[in-house]
Amino acid sequence: MGKFGVSFSWKRALGVSAAKGRVSRAIGIPLTRSGRQRKFGKAAGCLLFVLPFPAGLLFAFVWS
Repeated sequence: MGKFGVSFSWKRALGVSAAKGRVSRAIGIPLTRSGRQRKFGKAAGCLLFVLPFPAGLLFAFVWS
């Protein structure tokens, strides 16, 4: 980080950041760790309501 809010990024200057963004959008998977965690967390959030029912049925069949 530079002083007074001025900074320079060689990755942005060479287009690395834009290329990564295009690849990420094309394949549908974030290339950053935090992006992958956020995507997985969003998908796992809806599974919390779906998974207990089949798990309960399996438990009932196995233990009866």
